[in-house]
Amino acid sequence: MSAIDFGRPTRVLRLLDGRLTIRLDTRVIFLVSIMVALAILVTLIALSSGEYPVPVTDVFSALIGQAEARVHMVVVEWRLPRSVLALLLGAALGLSGAIFQSLTRNPLGSPDVIGFNSGAYTGALIVIIGFSGNYYQIAGGALLGGVVTALAVYLLAWRRGVEGFRLIIVGIGMSAMLSSLNTWLMLRADLEVAMAAAVWGAGSLNGLGLDKLWPTLLVLGIFIPAAFILGRPMKQLEMGDDAARALGVMVEPVRLTLLLLGVALTATATAVAGPIAFVALAAPQIARRVTGAAGVAMLPSAAMGALLLAVADLLAQRMFAPTQLPVGVVTVSIGGLYFVWLLVREARRQ
Repeated sequence: MSAIDFGRPTRVLRLLDGRLTIRLDTRVIFLVSIMVALAILVTLIALSSGEYPVPVTDVFSALIGQAEARVHMVVVEWRLPRSVLALLLGAALGLSGAIFQSLTRNPLGSPDVIGFNSGAYTGALIVIIGFSGNYYQIAGGALLGGVVTALAVYLLAWRRGVEGFRLIIVGIGMSAMLSSLNTWLMLRADLEVAMAAAVWGAGSLNGLGLDKLWPTLLVLGIFIPAAFILGRPMKQLEMGDDAARALGVMVEPVRLTLLLLGVALTATATAVAGPIAFVALAAPQIARRVTGAAGVAMLPSAAMGALLLAVADLLAQRMFAPTQLPVGVVTVSIGGLYFVWLLVREARRQ
């Protein structure tokens, strides 16, 4: 490892006899470590608190398999899957938001705004209402709905290439149409089915167990590393298509791959827990402000997304205990506070 002076402390990690180099901003790494530590702290609070309080020492004993059976059941079988899923899905949403905001070069370029969440919801609604599908069929429908929506938006936005602003405008239009379709589907459904679909559509981690955790780990274990591998060409695309081509980037294939990965990350989170708003939109921007970086970056966005969803899920569980809120309700509320803060900040600037 060697040090380089770019105005900020930076380290270059060389692997595979120098064939692979990774530049590490030590300030960003330090701040990401703090985000991860806070997310772990929130997770420990979620594991130890609740209707059946468990001391932190017993939580650690349960995690290493040395606690009594009742404590092991509460911590490992009941609470741990939900907490780990909050971290995983939050990281996936933050990463997806970073990809879309980088591709569109716009802080509003989030899957929430562009319509991919609506597409995933449409796919799930069709399975719930039309086929009375089980959990995995609903998840498959959401994944397929998100991917089909992404391809439709990409093709409609294509004019000898895809520009960020046009992608956002086409996505907003697609989102509006899909929202209308979703409302029509709900109105056509039986009352009980419509209520079940509405509960799923609120976005909730309630009731998620180990049987949902392992498939999610497997899927995100493929998508998240693949996204990080494309982090460097993604930053090169931010310099413009011509500059990216000059640096050897295959612009359209890389852009389409990033788009599909961003959709897959969002659709996976939607398939597991329903649509969770705000995290993909705000996590990259909050991470950018915390780290002081010039643009959005994948690692800080993923860490901030995990922290945001872990905090939101803890609030959803404990704020009105014993009643548990859908985590999507809490993220929307936090999103409202975030936008109020942005408005006040901009007003003071002017």
